[in-house]
Amino acid sequence: MQKQSSESMGSAEPQAGMMKIALVLMLGMLAPLFDTTITNVAIDTLVREFHTSVSTIQWVMTSYLLALGMVIPLTGWAVERFGGKTMWIVSLFVFLFGSVLCSLAWNIESLIAFRTLQGIGGGLLMPIMQTLGVRAMKGQNMGKMMATVGLPALLGPILGPVAGGLIINHLSWHWIFLVNIPLCIAAIVLAWRMLPGDERGTRTIRLDLPGLILLSPAIVLIIYGLGEVSSRRGFGHSAVLVPLIAGLVLLAGFVVYAARKGKEALIDVRLFRVRSLAVSSILLFLSGLTTYGAMLLLPLYLQQVRGESVLMSGLLLAPQGIGMLLTRSLAGKLTDQIGPKPVVLAGTLLTLLGTWPLSQLGADTSFYYLSAVLIVRGAGLGAVFLPVMASAYVGLSSDQIPHASSTTRIMQQIGGAFGASVIAIILQNQFNTMVSHGPAALAAAFDHAFIWSIAFSALGLIPATLLPKIKR
Repeated sequence: MQKQSSESMGSAEPQAGMMKIALVLMLGMLAPLFDTTITNVAIDTLVREFHTSVSTIQWVMTSYLLALGMVIPLTGWAVERFGGKTMWIVSLFVFLFGSVLCSLAWNIESLIAFRTLQGIGGGLLMPIMQTLGVRAMKGQNMGKMMATVGLPALLGPILGPVAGGLIINHLSWHWIFLVNIPLCIAAIVLAWRMLPGDERGTRTIRLDLPGLILLSPAIVLIIYGLGEVSSRRGFGHSAVLVPLIAGLVLLAGFVVYAARKGKEALIDVRLFRVRSLAVSSILLFLSGLTTYGAMLLLPLYLQQVRGESVLMSGLLLAPQGIGMLLTRSLAGKLTDQIGPKPVVLAGTLLTLLGTWPLSQLGADTSFYYLSAVLIVRGAGLGAVFLPVMASAYVGLSSDQIPHASSTTRIMQQIGGAFGASVIAIILQNQFNTMVSHGPAALAAAFDHAFIWSIAFSALGLIPATLLPKIKR
């Protein structure tokens, strides 16, 4: 009995240490995830402060996203070359430095440039966080770890718009970026003290420069081209087609090159032979498509059909984040106990159940009803994302984890950009065919767009059946 008790205590101590690491990583992700939602709320304020147009101020967001996409492929090499802890702290410093510079911006050009620097730090953080977290857990309790480090992604949409509204109403625009400083400093100090040291003697890997020249511009061009779809009102414009085709050609070139290069490539594409990573990548693409598409539709419905302010729209969307919080811990626990497949299938069905009522919204739908629906939808989304992320690393060795982290992040980014652009076109086409432009007609246009969002969500049921079982 005494021996069994001591073994139990011995296994509990490493688990406690691993969860401390997960909490440190979670804190590090708060600043970049809050920053995105806060900056989105501040668009109108920045237009007035810098005396510019909305189309120009959009580059404050676009430059960040493009820089983020550009550096994601570098993270696997950087972690292997310099160490995970070192790169985590460096990334936080870059984001912190970029935030300070953004607060000091003297014109729109300088703000866009400093946001690019911020995007470099933010782009490095997410895949490095995944790599450090997976390695710390050593393949055990992956669902619990993902539930912990994924918490900022849920809190951002809930608290970000509220914080942004309070800052804009009571402080100057500079505080949109200054608010990142205490979070980054706390994350750096805790990471320095609590993250395990980097292993030495294995950092001889060289940067795959040809792969970088192919892959980073490919991601940037694809995201940029998809981002132009809504402003150009379709895929047929040269501003969309030229970067999109160029990006796809470069991406195809990278796949051919990386397949020959093998594990020395910037990202080892041969890992797609591992079913867990291949299926998870497809699901993450579809998840990004579904989530970001609805993130575009819901605020627009509230503002254009219901006439709500940006801040009130953010508050009315909070129930979806609350729903994700409700299933976060349970989804992580069930993933560790029964594997990801049944959790993802159940989460997808719950997402469909919560999205279908959104295709029936009217101009005067009760906000209480909408809140209840969003809680259900959020609960489904929360039950999908965590087990998919945990499944991506099943069967991978330690040196393959950084490649998998970069791959999953790229799939999310491209899926999100694709989802937002496709939904924007569907919505615009509905607007073009409307006979009248009253609230009822606008609501019907949004209903049609939500039907497409449902179809995209339902597609996830197919690859979800192929998720592997976690061996016990």
